[in-house]
Amino acid sequence: HFVFFLSIFDIYFTSPLVHGMASQHISLPPPAKRLVLFVADGLRADTFFELDENGTRAPFLRDIIQTKGSWGVSHTRVPTESRPGHVALIAGFYEDVSAVARGWKENPVQFDSVFNESRYTWSWGSPDILPMFAKGATGDHVYTYCYPAETEDFAAKDASKLDTWVFDKVKEFFLTAKNNATLLSKIKQDRVVFFLHLLGLDTNGHAHRPMSREYKENVHIVDTGVKEIVSIINDLFEHDDRTAFVFTSDHGMTNWGSHGAGHPSETLTPLVVWGAGVSTAQYVHSQV
Repeated sequence: HFVFFLSIFDIYFTSPLVHGMASQHISLPPPAKRLVLFVADGLRADTFFELDENGTRAPFLRDIIQTKGSWGVSHTRVPTESRPGHVALIAGFYEDVSAVARGWKENPVQFDSVFNESRYTWSWGSPDILPMFAKGATGDHVYTYCYPAETEDFAAKDASKLDTWVFDKVKEFFLTAKNNATLLSKIKQDRVVFFLHLLGLDTNGHAHRPMSREYKENVHIVDTGVKEIVSIINDLFEHDDRTAFVFTSDHGMTNWGSHGAGHPSETLTPLVVWGAGVSTAQYVHSQV
């Protein structure tokens, strides 16, 4: 009986990741030189898309949807937690069942990611998310800027300050780059990624629930921050149309402010993409 019991773990709780594979490259030039990835942690699709008495909560991204980009609703997988959600987004695989041995807090085996395959990646956000992508990188080309862990206070009156911190640090970074020839030469190369992890919505959702004023106002704060960063990046690169932008979320949450299971409020998240290589919206004036 003991052998049969152990066989369950050997069969079903073994990592599906395969190591030792060679990196693959294509000769065709990509449409984008750089990627800007915004992940609004804990943002529900319905809260993002719905209109309220003042119109849309995210006017900038709504305009992108209507005029410049493509959009949809992405479906996350169980468990709807931040670590496996980001691994799926950035590394391309769903939850590694062998992570049960680490209490679902980290991946027990090394894995490849878009960040690792980039020439340079700069990332800003939570110390719970960013380090795991730098930890497995081959070489010193994934840079992380995290706020102190104690600032993630679920009892805080308003956690949108976590997102404001990220936006402010990104602005400082690009301002520094303008006056730093070495840094500027790096960010103007190809295969560059800028990753902004925005944890304010998730924290406000836990503390105040996703139907609260704090959560909904945080959506507007994120939208404003995204607008400012996009403007700064376009100006810095002289509107060369070689930047791809992605805005999405790793998971949603229930009306009670929890997540981890498979309810649609936890698994349905917004997806907005625009910029280099992305088809723009087309207005149809006649019915087919």
